[in-house]
Amino acid sequence: MMGIIKAIYTKQKQYLESQLESQFFRKMNKTQFQLLRPSHNVQLNARKLAPQILRPTHLKITIVTETWAPEINGVANSLLNLCLGLQSWGHQIQLIRPKPKQQCMRFKPEKECWVRAQAIPKYPTLQFGWPQISKISNALDDFQPDIVHIVTEGPLGCASLFVAKSKGIPISSGFHSAFQEFSRYFEFPLLVKPIARYLTWFHNRTQITCVPSQDTAVDLKNMGVRGRLQVVGRGVDTQLFSSNKRSHAVRASWGVSEQTRVLLSVGRLSPEKEVGLIIETYKKMFDQGIQNMVLVIVGDGPDRVHLEKLAGAARVIFTGSLVGEALAQVYASADVFVFPSQVETFGNVVLEALASGLPVLAYDYACAKLHVRPEQTGWLIPFGNQSAFILALYGLPEQSVLQRMGQQAEQEVATAGWRQPIQDFESALYIAVEHLHAHKKLKS
Repeated sequence: MMGIIKAIYTKQKQYLESQLESQFFRKMNKTQFQLLRPSHNVQLNARKLAPQILRPTHLKITIVTETWAPEINGVANSLLNLCLGLQSWGHQIQLIRPKPKQQCMRFKPEKECWVRAQAIPKYPTLQFGWPQISKISNALDDFQPDIVHIVTEGPLGCASLFVAKSKGIPISSGFHSAFQEFSRYFEFPLLVKPIARYLTWFHNRTQITCVPSQDTAVDLKNMGVRGRLQVVGRGVDTQLFSSNKRSHAVRASWGVSEQTRVLLSVGRLSPEKEVGLIIETYKKMFDQGIQNMVLVIVGDGPDRVHLEKLAGAARVIFTGSLVGEALAQVYASADVFVFPSQVETFGNVVLEALASGLPVLAYDYACAKLHVRPEQTGWLIPFGNQSAFILALYGLPEQSVLQRMGQQAEQEVATAGWRQPIQDFESALYIAVEHLHAHKKLKS
């Protein structure tokens, strides 16, 4: 297996390099730069540079991604909000992505390039992009970006990495999904190390890697990523997600009273999310007489059929995927959010739950570690301690306590909007541009 993976990777690398041999390195257009303004001062994680560092007033940013709204996942949602913010601040955006099945109505880029799309096995609603070298190269030549930001490390991202490097364009990357850990849950444990090596190789070839949490930054350093890592957190739309959206009609559709505790899970139904743990524990609690509760599961994915066949699943309410107001009402109409996943780089749903007035039960890492206060706005379980997670489910308090904790949770994330993540992302892009420009200046 290892030999096959290595052979495939080597062949792809040779092919990509051969396609790029005839292309010239892009020269930086220095006329578009101006002196760094004090209000945008950023410290570089590099040797001392010349006293005057050049910075563009606004950036032309190429975003390479294999997921984009209206696809339902945390990466697509976060990327959309970051791009909306950057564009509103005067930056220009080019999107390079697989040809979409549905158009996004909330964002219009200055330029867009679609490559051939291929459905991802077990995830028919998601696609990866073919590494169409010429198309990517022509798109970059047409847009002349100041920086290329690669969101996903698949075939499209890999091809874009080679093309951008051949043209001398600064490159930043994002690490959003721990794919090396996912393979454990899909019965491919032998792929953990090869995938980790590929991801390390990939991110070591960019000027900066954006990560959603400090925990993820530590994980990447332990994997061997040597370059600069910048934490770009996540925000939440507190106008959309709010306890004000609580709906008696929604609760009535679940067949529950105001005294019934509603446990909620939101996310992709996939083995690595460990939703089965909640269902199995819920059944045991019900069988032991703890029956004044209902479990609601929002989401879809390759594990849904399996989960619906589990013992006790007949008493679970599966809603399928929800977005917008429908999702906001479901959040606000529940009483506690349970999140058993241990493979998140952030976990946007935790913020959405807190903003909706729900206390959160989750492992002590990523978003929950940042935003949940133990015994005040939720419960943090030691990472990897599944038994403790189950005990915490058994120990959930009564409705009145949950409501009080939920009110506190909503108050504490009231200012967790998108402005700071957008600003952090903008700074990371500027740093990548300045880093490569300074490196070229030192070599000249």
